[in-house]
Amino acid sequence: MGILEGQGVSKFFGGLAAIANVDFHVDQGEIVGLIGPNGAGKTTLFNLISGTFPLSSGEIGFKGRRLNGLKPHQICRMGIARTFQETKVFGNMPVIQNVLVGAFFGMPTHVSGAAATREATQALEFVGLSAMGAAPINDLTLANQKRVEVARALATKPELLLLDELMAGLNAAEVSEAMELVTRIRDKGITVVMVEHVMKAIMGISSRVMVLHHGEKIAEGTCNEISCNRKVIDIYLGEETRAGS
Repeated sequence: MGILEGQGVSKFFGGLAAIANVDFHVDQGEIVGLIGPNGAGKTTLFNLISGTFPLSSGEIGFKGRRLNGLKPHQICRMGIARTFQETKVFGNMPVIQNVLVGAFFGMPTHVSGAAATREATQALEFVGLSAMGAAPINDLTLANQKRVEVARALATKPELLLLDELMAGLNAAEVSEAMELVTRIRDKGITVVMVEHVMKAIMGISSRVMVLHHGEKIAEGTCNEISCNRKVIDIYLGEETRAGS
């Protein structure tokens, strides 16, 4: 069953099309990978889904409800949460307070401090950081700061989670741990769309993959279909292979 759909989605900055007439759908319970070269429009698409940017044209729907024109907090409270390409944490606050922000922000009505603390504590436990709640967040490694971001998103109680380069900058062991975390999030009943350059992760856990290039969707399919797609190989996968060699 479709949980997220886009039709003719476009975003222009001046005369530049960052996203051009993109159609997409995400089914409930999927992990969908979103790949493409730098500047392809991947984060812009996340910004359109989450309400950070208004659409220039087209329509995005979540569970049959139109998202066009809604503010980020309204979209979050409908059940869509996200992380960011560059880790965005509140450096002057301890870990638990960073996650509490999500617990308060995601609630459609007033929530007590005790209830928000329960949500934040459960989210930290889920990502494996329950022992670090009181730690200054700036003392954490990059991998753990990213986990705090995931916990903050989970504390909003989403049905759909947008992960923007969760595994960027992580070593091989941390990537494997992050893959396991994303799989557990899906198993928890949360649909995931992930922007990622780490092909091991994309091909290892995605149900389907969508490929953007210069703001246009150039391919979509299973991991096997995408890995054999000549256009994708020429534009992106070949580039990644050369970069890793």
